[in-house]
Amino acid sequence: MKKAIGRLVSILHRQSQVYINYTLKEFDITSAEYSFLLRLYNKDGITQDDLSAYLYIDKSATARAIKSLEQKGYVIRDKDDADKRFNRVYLSDKAMLYKDEIRKRVWQWSEFLTEELDEETVDMVLSVLQKMVDKVERTNLKKKME
Repeated sequence: MKKAIGRLVSILHRQSQVYINYTLKEFDITSAEYSFLLRLYNKDGITQDDLSAYLYIDKSATARAIKSLEQKGYVIRDKDDADKRFNRVYLSDKAMLYKDEIRKRVWQWSEFLTEELDEETVDMVLSVLQKMVDKVERTNLKKKME
């Protein structure tokens, strides 16, 4: 019998959304928004297009999430000095104030998932998942499906 990898990944993804929505509720940050903050914590001031590309999220969903985070006071959008077609996104003082706590709570999901696994197993799972992501990244899925 074949194993349904997609089903398992889907279950983990949906449950991670439940966890994130609950644990970040007091910050008014949703599962649709937190990944943008995490990326900005590592690379503040990147463009919305760069955020979309890095997170594999379409531009319209990125625009909605950034607009929401801006309204909540977590980010500031500014036109790129060199190319006015691009919006650069910067973390606000509020986002920096909660940075450590937000990162900690998000990290706790990974800790929960791996708490009963030894380090070798975790390394193997991460390696296999990375190989799957690498394959998807180098494949033109639209062309492959034609």
